[in-house]
Amino acid sequence: MGALLGETFLGALLFGAVTAAIPLILAGLGEQMSEKAGVLNIGIEGMMLAGAFTGFFAAFHTGSLWTGFGAGILAGMGVALVMALLCVQLGLNQIVIGIGLTLGMEGLTALAHHFLFSRSYPRLPAAEALPIPGLAQIPVLGPALFAHPPVAYIAVALVAVMGWIYRHTQLGLNLQAAGDRPAALDVAGVDVLAVRFAAVLTTGAFAGLGGAYLAMVGAGIFVPFVTNGAGFIGIVLAMLARGQPVWVLTGAMVFGICLSLTTAAQLAGLNLPTDVIQMLPYLAVMAMLIAFGRRASLPPALGIPYRRGER
Repeated sequence: MGALLGETFLGALLFGAVTAAIPLILAGLGEQMSEKAGVLNIGIEGMMLAGAFTGFFAAFHTGSLWTGFGAGILAGMGVALVMALLCVQLGLNQIVIGIGLTLGMEGLTALAHHFLFSRSYPRLPAAEALPIPGLAQIPVLGPALFAHPPVAYIAVALVAVMGWIYRHTQLGLNLQAAGDRPAALDVAGVDVLAVRFAAVLTTGAFAGLGGAYLAMVGAGIFVPFVTNGAGFIGIVLAMLARGQPVWVLTGAMVFGICLSLTTAAQLAGLNLPTDVIQMLPYLAVMAMLIAFGRRASLPPALGIPYRRGER
């Protein structure tokens, strides 16, 4: 009986950890690209909320999760476009604009939910998983780690793709230079504002997809503030990862395990105070900041608007 409970707990913990980690991976990868290019994207929480609501709305009315994911990506990019115009093009304060966008999207999505869903609170059916042949048959670990919707695998694959881009492509060099030495990049004939603009839009796409995944797959429902700080955790992951996407993945799994403990404990019949377990993700954030915050390296031009000809 004890072995059965142990397997149940471990399986539920790992499955829930992966489900919770996917939005954090996408948010962290997006924020990492934005920061590499020199833009501190505090508005990523708002982009996730926009993606969560729009993705859920589209999936609910069309019956297609892929339509929902596409709508979430476009919604995240829409919010990112506003940030890019105000912060990259016009050079306004990135922190102020980012906070404003997050607060605005919190209010807008809560208001839209009130008018559209507050009486019915509709739910989406469970997302269809795509088991990986062979790996999904491994006892306990297989169903927990290798039987998820396709977007989960796409998010993990993006970790490798982004790592390759940063290390082996001209685009990666341009992103690095836009955050480290934007004037030198300009002298080399590359449009710094275009690089930063593209980075912010890509961040919005990743965040919108992460928000849509959270609402459509993780929760199956949209409620106000459904992201619950996931965007801010993504910012922490990006800052602590020191430009390495694999560390975004590692940190996201740590937070995913913390977020999954409540459900896993209930399935295993463990009598643990819910309030204490719900504190774990935030305690993990503080612990990681204390342990690794001093060694975090940020681009020298992060948060500084670039204006051609100025020093």
